[in-house]
Amino acid sequence: MSRSLESSTISKRPDGFEQKDWSSAYRNVEKELSQIPLSPKRGQIPQEICGTLFRNGPGRLERSGQWVHHPFDGDGMVTAVRLINGTATLTNRFIRTKEWKEEEKADRFLYRGVFGTQKPGGQLANMFDLRLKNIANTNVIQLGDQVLALWEAASPHALNPVTLETYGLSSLEGVLKPQEAFSAHPRFDPGHKGSPMMVNFGVKTGPKSTIRLMEFATTGPSVGRLINERKDVFDGFAFLHDFAITPNWAIFLQNAISFNPLPFVLGNKGAAQCLSSELNKNGKFLIIPRESGTFAGQPPLIYDAPKGFVFHHLNAWEKGEEIVLDSIYYKDFPSIDPGQDFRSIDFGLLPEGLLSRCRINISTKEVASSVLSNQCCEFAMVNPTKQGLEARFSWMATAQQKTGNAPLQAIKKLDLLNGENYTWSAAPRGFVSEPVMIPKPDSDVEDEGWVIVLVWNGARIGTDLVILKANDLSEEALIELPISIPHGLHGSWAQCK
Repeated sequence: MSRSLESSTISKRPDGFEQKDWSSAYRNVEKELSQIPLSPKRGQIPQEICGTLFRNGPGRLERSGQWVHHPFDGDGMVTAVRLINGTATLTNRFIRTKEWKEEEKADRFLYRGVFGTQKPGGQLANMFDLRLKNIANTNVIQLGDQVLALWEAASPHALNPVTLETYGLSSLEGVLKPQEAFSAHPRFDPGHKGSPMMVNFGVKTGPKSTIRLMEFATTGPSVGRLINERKDVFDGFAFLHDFAITPNWAIFLQNAISFNPLPFVLGNKGAAQCLSSELNKNGKFLIIPRESGTFAGQPPLIYDAPKGFVFHHLNAWEKGEEIVLDSIYYKDFPSIDPGQDFRSIDFGLLPEGLLSRCRINISTKEVASSVLSNQCCEFAMVNPTKQGLEARFSWMATAQQKTGNAPLQAIKKLDLLNGENYTWSAAPRGFVSEPVMIPKPDSDVEDEGWVIVLVWNGARIGTDLVILKANDLSEEALIELPISIPHGLHGSWAQCK
């Protein structure tokens, strides 16, 4: 079962997307707004939705005519859309990092970017400058009475949840040492062992890599406090963006990646450009017992993973002696070479991401893999109450075309048991971001609720917020936002208390 719902404000064309429509999203966010009322252009905001959609992503991509080399080097800008009783308001604000304030004052880049952005002055100006600029641009979550803007190579920045004012770097009540890595991809345990908690990690890389696994309270008087932690050391360089959890395990995939820091040290490349895939090698599943689970204190399990590269996992669960892990696999690490302009990349030359399933038998160490969907996809999620449990449904951003790589232009709901799906499409002139699934309050029906997504509308050169019914992706409302938000990364939903 599949259907496509076209936005009436986006004209239909037979020849696919236009590169200029996609690249037109890359621009500086020129203004900050505070609690601006929003009205739907079409439809109505469901009265039952109550909470805030937080989104993070690069908001400053150019200074004095110099563009970042990769959008991931852009300074973080958080958007908050509050939905209460059928009404909506918008607040957006740049994260006042130390580096952002310095570069705003100087009106030029003063720091190198991890993904290849160089300071003005050529190689000599960049040589031996190994400072990492905390751009706080990858994700944003609410933990207690603070919002945290996350960038996985350093500590988070704390923000006011209403005004988005930057409080400053947060050590999470002394949990993190200065500049200690804290992943931008935490997982939220809905309460497998009694109380809900946030599970996250930090990784220190090198010839041997150390993963620090942490669990934090998310409710009650201890909200935000560290409950459990452990550290494990693994052989080899670990490039880890995401992980998955079950009630008893935290599952990482250590991609088969090598790192040669010399071009970074000599000022020729950014640190991430010094990564290269080892296509003839398998990655490793690093399966760490959670300290809140049945196997607390036991050593990690390490198994060979299928060849390929993974940024994001969908979900994982336990089934007898098996751990089942759904992930988005690429044939190779997708990167932008030093001489390329990210605004004119050829999608056909980059590998597509395919949703795949691995069954890991922890007794026999056998790993079986299969592809769940052959359509290019990213940013897949399940109902948050199913995090770490077997889920039937997933929602994800997909390409409009059925095979091959292309920009993300549609939202798909996929039945993970029988492959049936629904599709809402913004093509040909719209481009979607990460969908966020909001369960209907007090409902036990897995696909009852809503999916919210930001859409870049190339026709009007602006950003729309679209609310869809989760069960069939029929449109509830479309809101034209008063700011233009570049293609970004991650966000979260904070339910009204």
